[in-house]
Amino acid sequence: MVGIWFVMSMAGVSYLLRRYVEVRLWPMTFGYVLTLVGVVLLLGAIFLGDFHTGWYFLYPLPFYARGEEWATLAFLFSLGSLGIGWFVWSLGLLVAILKRYSLPQALAWQHIAGKSEPETPPFILITTTTLLGLVPAFVAAVVLLVLFFVEYLSGVKQDALLMKNLTFYFGHTLVNEMLYFGIATLYELFPSLAGKPPYKTKPYVAIAWNLVLVVVWTAYFHHLYMDFVQPTAVQYIGQIASWIAPIPAVAVTTFTVLATVFRSGMQWWLAPAFFFFGVMFWIIGGAGAILDAIVANNFVLHNTLWVPAHFHTYNLLGNVLFSLGFISWFVRETSGEEGSRLYRPVMVLYLLGGVVFVLAFYLAGASSVMRRVDKYPELVAQGGTLALFGGLGALLVLTAVLVYVVHVVRRCARVLVS
Repeated sequence: MVGIWFVMSMAGVSYLLRRYVEVRLWPMTFGYVLTLVGVVLLLGAIFLGDFHTGWYFLYPLPFYARGEEWATLAFLFSLGSLGIGWFVWSLGLLVAILKRYSLPQALAWQHIAGKSEPETPPFILITTTTLLGLVPAFVAAVVLLVLFFVEYLSGVKQDALLMKNLTFYFGHTLVNEMLYFGIATLYELFPSLAGKPPYKTKPYVAIAWNLVLVVVWTAYFHHLYMDFVQPTAVQYIGQIASWIAPIPAVAVTTFTVLATVFRSGMQWWLAPAFFFFGVMFWIIGGAGAILDAIVANNFVLHNTLWVPAHFHTYNLLGNVLFSLGFISWFVRETSGEEGSRLYRPVMVLYLLGGVVFVLAFYLAGASSVMRRVDKYPELVAQGGTLALFGGLGALLVLTAVLVYVVHVVRRCARVLVS
C-alpha cells in the first residue's frame, strides 16, 4: 500500500515540478520501470513462493519465512528494485531543482532572513525538504539490503538492533515523506481551486518545513522504545522528535487551508474536497501518533491496533486523498469536463467507509486488542466484532474507489480518442 501511494505522490510532484524547473524524463521512467519489476517480484514471491514474514520484514524474519527457498531471494531483489528505482527518481527531481535554485534558496533561507528575493515557491520548499529527507533513508535501505544479502550468501549473522534501526529509519521516513509530497501538491493547487492567488513562502512557513527536515530523521525512534538495549539518549531524542515532527507542518498547513477556504466561495467538487478533508484527517492521525509516541502510552498502545489506526488515518484518509485530489484536478484539466453526478456519492462513500474503518482500529486499540494476530483470545474477544465493523468500512471505501476509477478511466479514454 505504501509503495503504491508513494509512487502516486511522486508522479504528482514530478508533473507539477515542471512548472518551475526542467525535469528530465529518464529518472522518472527508470523509477517507474523498476517499480513494476519490484512489484512483479514481490507478488511472485508471495503468491508463487508462499513467502511471508509475519510482520514488516524485520530481521531475521525473512530467513524464517515458510515457503519456497527462492522466494526469500526474490523478495530481497524486489526490495532492491523498488529502492534503487525510487532513489534514482528522487535524485533526478532533486538535481532538477538544484540546477535552478541553490540549496539555501530551495530551502527558502532567504525568506527566513526576511528577504523577499529570490522568491522560493512553497511547492519548491516542501519538495526539496522531502527529497533531502528521502536520500539518507534510501542510503540506509541500501545498507540494510547489503547486510541481508551478506547473511543470505555467507551465513554471517547480523546485529539485530542495527537491522531494526535501519529498517525503521527507512520505512518510517518513507511514509512521512510520502505524506509531505501530498502536502506539496496541496500547496500548489489548493489556492487556485479556491479562486485565490498562489501561496507565498512566509518566514514561518520556511522555518516550519526546515524544522520538519531535521526532526523527521529521528522520529522513528519511538518504534524502538521497547528495545531496552537501545541507548537511553536515543530514546529521549525519539520522544522529543516525535512530539515536534508533526506540529510545525500541521499547524502551518491547517491555518493556511482554513484561511484559504474562509469566505472563498469554494466549489466543493472532488479535488478541493479531497485536499481539504485530507488535511483534517492528517491532524487526527497525527494526534493519534503523538499519543502513541509518549513513552508511558507507548507501552500500552504500541503493540495494539492503535498503531494501524493512526497510520491509516493519515494515509487512507490523508495521503491517499491528496493523491486522489491531484488525479481529480488532472482529469478535469485534461478533459475539460466540469462536473459529474458521481462526485458527491463517491466522496460520501469514501469518507464514511474510511471513518468506520479507522474507528474500528481506534476502538480496538483502546481496548488493548493486539495487532499481528489472526485469532483473538477470549480476553479481547471484541476484536472479532470490531474486525467485521472495520471490514464493512473497507468495503465502502473499495466501492467508492472502484466507482471513481471507472469514472476517471472513462474520462481519460475520451481524451485519448478525441
